[in-house]
Amino acid sequence: MGVSAPNSHLVPDWDSVFAQLNKGQMTDFPGGVHPPQAKALSNTTPIATPNLPDVLYIPIKQHSGVVGTISVSIGDQVKKGQALTFSSHPFSVPVHASTSGTITDIMEHPSAHASGLPETTIVLTPDGKDTWDLLPVIEDYKTASAMVLLERISDAGISGLGGAGFPTYIKTNTQKSVECIIINGIECEPYISSDDRIMREHALQIKQGIDILCHITQAKRVIVAVEDNKPEAYKALAEACGDDERMLMASVPTKYPAGGEKQLIQVLTGCEVPNGGLPIDLGILMYNVGTCFAIADAVLYGKALTQRVVTLTGQALTKPQNVWALLGTPIAHLLEHAGYKPDQQKRQKVIMGGPMMGFTVLNDTVPVVKITNCLLVPAQDELPDIDDEKPCIRCGVCADACPAGLLPQQLYWYSKAKELDKAQDYHIHDCIECGACAYVCPSEIPLVQYYRQTKAAIRQEADDKAKSDKAKERFEARQARLLADKKAREEKHRKAAEARKAAMENKGNDAKDKIAAALARAKAKRAAAAKAAQDNQQDDAN
Repeated sequence: MGVSAPNSHLVPDWDSVFAQLNKGQMTDFPGGVHPPQAKALSNTTPIATPNLPDVLYIPIKQHSGVVGTISVSIGDQVKKGQALTFSSHPFSVPVHASTSGTITDIMEHPSAHASGLPETTIVLTPDGKDTWDLLPVIEDYKTASAMVLLERISDAGISGLGGAGFPTYIKTNTQKSVECIIINGIECEPYISSDDRIMREHALQIKQGIDILCHITQAKRVIVAVEDNKPEAYKALAEACGDDERMLMASVPTKYPAGGEKQLIQVLTGCEVPNGGLPIDLGILMYNVGTCFAIADAVLYGKALTQRVVTLTGQALTKPQNVWALLGTPIAHLLEHAGYKPDQQKRQKVIMGGPMMGFTVLNDTVPVVKITNCLLVPAQDELPDIDDEKPCIRCGVCADACPAGLLPQQLYWYSKAKELDKAQDYHIHDCIECGACAYVCPSEIPLVQYYRQTKAAIRQEADDKAKSDKAKERFEARQARLLADKKAREEKHRKAAEARKAAMENKGNDAKDKIAAALARAKAKRAAAAKAAQDNQQDDAN
């Protein structure tokens, strides 16, 4: 591909961007690595459907945002696709029953998260019937309003299936002009092939999802990006897109992490998302191919998000493959389906995700959730062991590999020292946790683990400060209220005292007035008597 320097502060000139892409000219991003792909382990067979598990553990929060409110009780009979929670906040989407059956418990259960901490989970025992509770089908979506379609996407519980699980309807319901939609079919992480298989097998439904997004956002341009190590997926999507003039297929050179949101935008447009900004600031919305499939499922077929494609791979599995996994399925059930026998094999670990960005799972009842794209079970010597960490030699190779242009070595020192302010000064939140730095580290330091812990500590510190500030506000408000009440009481007492004093003064004045009036009457009587006497004397003299 042709390589040019990125425009850090420019909005894409879309005519120029499409002209360059039609010539195969793209922009490279800094850093990046080329790890072994290892995708052939799992991408050669069609997506399979395992048997129903005996139990499903469905966490009530499987997205980035606010947890929903549980709407079922223990003992309830539910159907597949029935909402188990409802959204009580804009940044919340519901979770649904992955099959029909009985709610047998609501409990704290190990989470599909690097921490493994328990989280509130609904336990569903399948009845084996897999009976659907479908949403009303919107066949002619072009006559539906954007708000109706956004509500359907929300009601179906769809959050991004290729990243952190941000609610899709929130991203799509933007007030800014959408100039271009980018469909992310890169799937750059080694071993993972779930997007590859869904593109090969369901390209037409992915195209339907893209069309729905175009109708909602009124975007006039679409770039469908597929890494050049997936020729079958590229061909399938190109045939599905056909001669749609809005759409351009882009075959992106294989490089990790080209599938990162900011990295892919830079590759395709030559422009960078502003620091602290979002793709929509450049007029761009980006969606994963699996998300597009789920949108079409919800709108055209009335199906809530109850399953996703998961790659089962690693040399410890005898039958690596991709499967349609019901959300809530314990990973042990899927690994058994893929031929893993822990009693006969000495495993190294089970990784949820890929070798670069994934995390080790310590409990085999941890469930598949909306953002689970892979379960990797490597053989004993297939991947490096993080227990082999050695001291940093300050070689700086990690900085060369960082696609975000950060200084991983400095972030490592600040993370170890728990100097959170300095880590933030060095933009730790711009780290996309791709693992490129750890991959090239000669000391085999698990750098991303340190960064995740630091980010969690920063979030916790911010949460604690917010709680403290809120408590301070409540305290100050209470003090102000008590002071106001005290002043009000004092004012009331003052006015009452003044009223009493005035009343007493009025009472005293009334008494004085009565005495004065009596004296005046007596004086007037005496005067009248004296005058009468005088008049009598004069009469006698006459």
